[in-house]
Amino acid sequence: MRYLHGEPHQLPGNRTSLAGYSARHFVFGVADGVATLTLNRPERKNPLTFDSYAELRDLFRELAFADDVKAVVLTGAGENFCSGGDVHDIIGPLTRLDMPGLLAFTRMTGDVVKAMRACPQPVVAAIDGVCAGAGSMLALGSDIRFGTARSKTAFLFTRVGLAGCDMGACALLPRVIGQGRAAELLYTGRSMAGEEGERWGFFNRLCAPEELLAEAQSFAAALASGPTFAHGMTKKMLQQEWNMGVDEAIEAEAQAQAICMATNDFHRAYHAFVAKEKPHFEGD
Repeated sequence: MRYLHGEPHQLPGNRTSLAGYSARHFVFGVADGVATLTLNRPERKNPLTFDSYAELRDLFRELAFADDVKAVVLTGAGENFCSGGDVHDIIGPLTRLDMPGLLAFTRMTGDVVKAMRACPQPVVAAIDGVCAGAGSMLALGSDIRFGTARSKTAFLFTRVGLAGCDMGACALLPRVIGQGRAAELLYTGRSMAGEEGERWGFFNRLCAPEELLAEAQSFAAALASGPTFAHGMTKKMLQQEWNMGVDEAIEAEAQAQAICMATNDFHRAYHAFVAKEKPHFEGD
């Protein structure tokens, strides 16, 4: 039996439920297979603290075992996504840490992105307003990004005297928007407007602010009703093939697809097609 924050889950082995999970540092809920995680400090534009970083890391790791969550929506309360690390709760204390302490912190923040990428569920970020620093990396670590025209995304690390290579930015951002555009944003730390972000491929789509969360949840719900085992395999291969040659990737995809062909969802799809019906996927 696995534990999260000391609380036992009642399902055996590697199958757990997160429907009843009570978050400490953000709002979390599950409905119809979609988990919505809301950063909830709107009065300060939803900054992160040491504790919220750690809880995000632990929760995304636990999602790998949650059979009641098929997709995740990540968003911020109010009219902003996330302003990054809290100046008073994180930035100030960091100036007083020794090197081992600093490295422990930067590894922890990177582990959040690792956990987001490793969980099998597609993560859909709903990004309005400020999306800065570590917030921009939460957005980048997501699989799909919905924004608004007023979204302002800034990888602002150089503006506080740090390198742009934070939490995987130098690996992830060039793959999403291209090397030259990524270099510009990471060197300058400037804000990328919503329409520019959509044009550059950072945002999959722009929504009206009042419709943003609903559209992200609707998209996530459509994924949750699909072949979720196959979605997890797609996510795994999208990331795993970065380090492969083409021939190696083709072989890896042959193996992955053969595994998916052995699932009940594949058989359900075939029988539904023969019966001229819409398939009902169950994720197994």
